[in-house]
Amino acid sequence: MDDLGVAVVIEDDADIRNLLEGVLSQAGFEVHTAVGGREGVEVVRDKQANVVTLDIGLPDIDGFEVLRRIRYFSDAYVVMLTGRTEEPDLLSALNAGADDYIAKPFRPRELRARLAAMLRRPRHEVTGQLQVPAAWAAPAGAPGSSADVNVLRHNGLLLDSRTRSVVVRGEPLGLTRSEFDLLHELLRGGGAVSTRADLVRAVRGDFYEEDTYISEADERAVEVHIGNLRRKLQEDPLSPRWLQTVRGVGYRLAPQRPDQQG
Repeated sequence: MDDLGVAVVIEDDADIRNLLEGVLSQAGFEVHTAVGGREGVEVVRDKQANVVTLDIGLPDIDGFEVLRRIRYFSDAYVVMLTGRTEEPDLLSALNAGADDYIAKPFRPRELRARLAAMLRRPRHEVTGQLQVPAAWAAPAGAPGSSADVNVLRHNGLLLDSRTRSVVVRGEPLGLTRSEFDLLHELLRGGGAVSTRADLVRAVRGDFYEEDTYISEADERAVEVHIGNLRRKLQEDPLSPRWLQTVRGVGYRLAPQRPDQQG
């Protein structure tokens, strides 16, 4: 069994807590549990968790407040568990720093697949200490500056899929895993339109195949991630440099600007 690190389950329902503990233990995690939000924050801190499953409805403080407190000291992957998929809850979870959400009742296989997708594509930067790769500082046309298929460039933005790093106008940009995956997918598309369902699959990974049902909540999550990505990129809504909305369909890469070399 692989040692995947430490997982913390914060859940007040004993049956669900035991189910999550079993699923994560079988996957290869060292699992710790907490019934309440305040206790959960301390367990995450003390055990230096790599993954956290977090119920929204806790008996003392709600899951959103727990998540905010965790984000002060931890970059653990956080999956929110909720019996509600209303847009305000979804927006609050993702904007507070959740990496994913899953609705109750859930299938253990789906939870394992979501976690596997996150761990295969590690978070590239959280602390703001990202260093700009030396190759990116080379001028256009220099050896290794444009021939590297792992590096995508567009309108002053550079993305390296190997290091999961993004640089905009020479400055590193901190993105979540989902934000990075969406930006990577749109850059790879080279201007082709990606539907919201296409982008859900890009974020979810192998579990969401072509015939997998895509819910409205999944598509709303993509919209939230795109909104956060635009905010971090400081996009001009009237003249976007990188991300364009195709109304009623999805998103595409904005056209190349003549004054930009990459």
